[in-house]
Amino acid sequence: MIGILLKRVRQYKKYAFITPLFMIGEVAMEVLIPTLMALIIDNGVAYNDMDYIVRVSIMLVFAAMLSLSFGMLGAWSASKASSGFASNIREDEYRKIMSFSFADVDKFSTPSLITRMTTDVQNVQQSFQMLIRICVRSPIMFIFAIIMVYHNGGSLSLVFAIAIPVVIVAIAILFTKSHEAFTNAFRGYDVFNRVVQENLNGIRTVKAYVREESEIGKFDEASDIIRRNFTIGQKIMAFMGPVMMSVTYIVMIVLSYIGARLINIGDMETGELMSIYTYTGQILSSLVMTGMVIVMLAVSRASMQRIAEVLSTEPSMDVNEKGLSEVPDGSVRFSHVSFGYGKDSSVLSDIDFTINSGDMVGILGTTGSGKTTLISLIARLYDVSSGSVEVGGHDVREYNLEDLREQVSVVLQKNTLFSGTVESNLRWGNPDATPEDIKWAMDVSAVSAFITPDKEGLSGRVEQGGTNFSGGQRQRLCIARALLKRPKILIMDDSTSAVDTATDASIRRALREDVKGLTKIIISQRLSSVMDADLIIMMDNGRIADSGTHEELLSRNEAYRDLYETQTRGGDDNAQNA
Repeated sequence: MIGILLKRVRQYKKYAFITPLFMIGEVAMEVLIPTLMALIIDNGVAYNDMDYIVRVSIMLVFAAMLSLSFGMLGAWSASKASSGFASNIREDEYRKIMSFSFADVDKFSTPSLITRMTTDVQNVQQSFQMLIRICVRSPIMFIFAIIMVYHNGGSLSLVFAIAIPVVIVAIAILFTKSHEAFTNAFRGYDVFNRVVQENLNGIRTVKAYVREESEIGKFDEASDIIRRNFTIGQKIMAFMGPVMMSVTYIVMIVLSYIGARLINIGDMETGELMSIYTYTGQILSSLVMTGMVIVMLAVSRASMQRIAEVLSTEPSMDVNEKGLSEVPDGSVRFSHVSFGYGKDSSVLSDIDFTINSGDMVGILGTTGSGKTTLISLIARLYDVSSGSVEVGGHDVREYNLEDLREQVSVVLQKNTLFSGTVESNLRWGNPDATPEDIKWAMDVSAVSAFITPDKEGLSGRVEQGGTNFSGGQRQRLCIARALLKRPKILIMDDSTSAVDTATDASIRRALREDVKGLTKIIISQRLSSVMDADLIIMMDNGRIADSGTHEELLSRNEAYRDLYETQTRGGDDNAQNA
């Protein structure tokens, strides 16, 4: 886990290496300052030697300036290294996620992946900065201060033999009790992000059903889990201050008593005792800071594991970089295909059929019958569990994955537009498309009915998610985007459901007449969308219930005939009016 993350330091290694050096310099100067102060008191003030006081004071100011400079440089280099480290982690995580198959994304879940790229990375960034800065500074400070106490106080250093174990035990108890609370708080971010994402994405549904108060309640509950755990952790950690102050004052009292006796008998100078007071604070504070680093590392351990899990996950789908690059034609062959999303699930069973290149194929079936899963296998969004899917006469796994998907355009159920312009969204299909190509795609998909294919129309603004367009308009824009790829196969997964029947018929007519040689696979709940297809496949519970032309199914399949009679009696008209 640690090795996986440290590889992401990359070009920021030099900043990570020089930060501890700056910290050592800062600590050395900080430890030197109390000794210089002791010399001023014992050798300068005691003998009224102004020349000595001035000389040592100059050294003290110089040491203070060096300490400040080393501290500032250390803070700068630590910030540079940690922020660059975090940036590399986010970039590598995002690249890894982009290589995931749908199955991989399903395994992690979208809210969890968002948390792993935001909150978890932030935790790791803070831990890394503390590791290369505080985790070096505090132990070095502890060691240097102990040495100076022994050098200046001799027998007084025995006081710390008792005080330090007491502080360590207190820190261990407090940090152990607070660790669980902080860990639970960070885990709560997964739930929190899921609630926020769901409600922001579905804000229109929330408002349409007047569920604002209910969803605010869910948000408050998720937020309160984080608040409660952080409060518990902070309450426990609040005891650290009183514990440290108590130990410090007790140590000061003991040091004062013993030190006064040593001064009286001439074994110690006043300045030396004062320097030991300062070293006492440095020793105890360094212990606390070291403990805080340990807790932060322990708390962020879960974040480290979650990030490492993403970075170490190999995509379940082989992209086959050296595979076939050209799809000969748009023919599709399913050969006894079965598929399940997990070991114990079965979504498709023994699917076997052939689609000729250039055909229009309709797929019908109730919700959950496996229609979307079926067409996902053609573009290799998922891999089959058994059997094979062939495109252009070759198993889809024989193709380079990117080249295969360039030739298979899928307009999914959920139409996604991105913030930008109409043109930038259309060019997702083909960045090099000419104005003529764009006009052709807009005409075929009936986008020209509401957007003019000139520069003024193409520069129209698209809000995030395409919220400034209706559902039907978004669907048509997505169809145009898919057509711009000039694919061999076009798959439309219920992608005209929000379009009126006249426009739907216009799009299908244009696809048949103006896009020659394109294999078209249409999933629809609307029978009129597939009636003129060369082949209609009826799905039921993950199996092919029947297949044939409209006339063949109408003559022999009672379920198809019932659907036809129901929709031709006004079902489509009612849907259109709604």
